[in-house]
Amino acid sequence: MYSKLIIKGKIETVTGLHIGTGNAYSAIGAADSPVVRDIKAHLPMIPGSSFKGKLRTLLSKKYCAEAKTPDDDNDEIKELFGSMKHRGKLIFKDMFITDECVNELREMGIYSTTEVKYENTIGRLTAVANPRQIERVIRGCEFDMEIICDVNTDEDAEKSISILSDGMELIKYDYLGGNGSRGYGRIQFVDLELECVSGSINEDTMNRCRKMLKGVESE
Repeated sequence: MYSKLIIKGKIETVTGLHIGTGNAYSAIGAADSPVVRDIKAHLPMIPGSSFKGKLRTLLSKKYCAEAKTPDDDNDEIKELFGSMKHRGKLIFKDMFITDECVNELREMGIYSTTEVKYENTIGRLTAVANPRQIERVIRGCEFDMEIICDVNTDEDAEKSISILSDGMELIKYDYLGGNGSRGYGRIQFVDLELECVSGSINEDTMNRCRKMLKGVESE
């Protein structure tokens, strides 16, 4: 039976997180590389496309390292994430910083969810410094995560959640966003939940899937 599963939880920043706007322009006195923001609340966000792309890249490296393009990925990854020929089973929601996080920071006397990190690159031949200012989300911020997964059978549900959990486990030991080799972008998952919101999946299958997701959470 065609069913929809919803995975909910939170992504917490373990180190500063930078997902840029892609805009080369920055105002005088502003950071050279600002983070992407929700225009309504003017608070940092994690685009669903950034999270989806990173998960797919890591899974592709693990399961089909020879793939040169997304269409070269194996059938399981293409089925989940999509290809040029068909839409994938997964739908990723844009992730916004939680109200609880903002309120908690304010109680600590912190009124900004971002910081500006100053960095230098030094020319090896000229020894000339090229300073830059990179805005990043501070550690300890939480974003609401929501992923919807279309499945057709109990076996399909278990396989899909297994692959997704594998990708989430990989990203914990990698990074999200830019400048990961400099320590940016470490994240962890908390409060993961799984629910069947349409259709019907066997409860034993659901419990096995929940156990896989709980295994992704940091202790």
